[in-house]
Amino acid sequence: MAQVFPRSANTIAVISIVAVALVVGAAVAFLILSPMSFNPSVKTQPVPFSHQQHVGNLGIDCRYCHTTVETSAFAGMPSSQVCMNCHSEVLDTSDELAPVRDSAKNGTPLVWNRVYTLPDFVYFDHSAHVTKGVACASCHGQVDQMVVLTQATSLQMGWCMNCHTDPTPNIRPRDQVTNMAWQAPDNIAQLRQQLIQQYHVQSKTSCSTCHR
Repeated sequence: MAQVFPRSANTIAVISIVAVALVVGAAVAFLILSPMSFNPSVKTQPVPFSHQQHVGNLGIDCRYCHTTVETSAFAGMPSSQVCMNCHSEVLDTSDELAPVRDSAKNGTPLVWNRVYTLPDFVYFDHSAHVTKGVACASCHGQVDQMVVLTQATSLQMGWCMNCHTDPTPNIRPRDQVTNMAWQAPDNIAQLRQQLIQQYHVQSKTSCSTCHR
């Protein structure tokens, strides 16, 4: 009986199988990594809020609004009453701030859209980073220059691992963590080594550190 397929068919079959495997692998990798990809798109918020105005121009400390950043995993979001501490007097008739006034009056929280999100399988603790001397700007960028808050860093695993492998460049005194204008002193290398010892900073790279 004559040969049905030429010898080259074996090579073609192998190449086809490898190509399909690569395509499937790439598709799976995309589905896994795409939620973590850097997406600096602007998120619509219930009320326009300028970090540039509040942090940059007025000098309001991050902790005034994000009250639990030093004590819990979640940095916290300000209640409408916190906003009204100022806006009961400042821009108290502004149409843009009507939702804030209504929220404070009715006791119904405003629903803010998260700009920074992590997959459910990733654990992140703000307090663990802040108390070790990692600045807000290290992850969130220069928010004091942002009229509209956008995602400044990728939050991809590789980006996080760069810091977890060598956190030294991101360490500063705790009392300067929220200071967007902080400038490193001339003796910063020596200072950081001292702070690493004082704050017990460790290079934690085990999977269980973030995947719990």
